[in-house]
Amino acid sequence: MNILIIGANSAIANAVARRYAARHCSLFLVARNEKRLQTQRQDLEVRGAKRVGIHVLNVLEHDKHAEAIKAGHAFFDGADIDIALISHGSLPDQDAAETDFELAKREIDVNGLSVISLLSHLIPPFKAQGRGILAVVTSVAGDRGRQPNFIYGAAKSLVSTYLQGLRGKLLPHGIHVVDIRPGLVDSPMTAQFEKGALWSTPELVAANIEKAIDGKRHTVYVPGYWRIIMAIVCSIPEVVFKRLKL
Repeated sequence: MNILIIGANSAIANAVARRYAARHCSLFLVARNEKRLQTQRQDLEVRGAKRVGIHVLNVLEHDKHAEAIKAGHAFFDGADIDIALISHGSLPDQDAAETDFELAKREIDVNGLSVISLLSHLIPPFKAQGRGILAVVTSVAGDRGRQPNFIYGAAKSLVSTYLQGLRGKLLPHGIHVVDIRPGLVDSPMTAQFEKGALWSTPELVAANIEKAIDGKRHTVYVPGYWRIIMAIVCSIPEVVFKRLKL
């Protein structure tokens, strides 16, 4: 299989790439940190990847998104991309972002608008090949606006709503869209938080992502118990919810 991974420097994406390397897939990694990409390429080749290509991209530079997608196609020698996984993101300082519009706009761009931009460049070639899977890592934070992270959650909710509409639009073209919603993940992005029983490793999340993609799931909570947790959170009446600091 030919697999394109955007946001490949993230802990979750790296764990996913390792799983596909073990299946001897060809991988094209897109991310911001070139040094880490080079290290990842060496690691994935050792783990069994058929081929590994890399491309440096700052997702905030929208005008360079098309170039990144074209580079992926060129690496695969024009062959179909079987899976495109978008996994980049950042976790803003909520208190700072809610009173600083420029910071809020940047975080909504990183976690929301840049994803839509990248998908807009992926859709035409996927339509042309008439098959494939578009998978995007969103978050359970997008299910309901909560006090500690509603700017991050708003961006993720934007993407999830977009994916829901896109899924139906691309169905006649043989393209499947997967919305992956992790819960709490122990990664460098969450290093500042105290960890508890509900936290998962990137490796566990990656295993769930691989299973969801293989099974062509629509919306998947990883791990699965987050579907129950978020159903409960979303059922709380607003008159009560607005007083909770969940």
